[in-house]
Amino acid sequence: MILGIGIDLVDLNRIKELLSDRFIDRILSPEEKKLYENIAAENTKLSFIGGRFAAKEALFKAISKGHGKTNYTDFSILNEENGTPFVKTEYFSNQEIIHITITHTDMHAIAYVMIEKL
Repeated sequence: MILGIGIDLVDLNRIKELLSDRFIDRILSPEEKKLYENIAAENTKLSFIGGRFAAKEALFKAISKGHGKTNYTDFSILNEENGTPFVKTEYFSNQEIIHITITHTDMHAIAYVMIEKL
């Protein structure tokens, strides 16, 4: 059974305007921040944080974050060895599967999330 779906589109130029240490600390989990800090190219860093921001916004839409009990840093968007993104969190039990995909262009990042109950 599908519990929720969410999608988000991010303008990377807007993220570039917001980019600061405070923004990074607010959006990225400690695990994501380590990955971000190891990226050398600035445009790749921008795509990384834009993709993570879009993914977390899509995730919040899928879980209907209206109650304000979660934060961006409660979720880590990481990658399998083959590059497939996955969500690491303690917010959900083992009864849910989170399907996620992220894509980028030079100007945008988009993410789609579907939460399924086993």
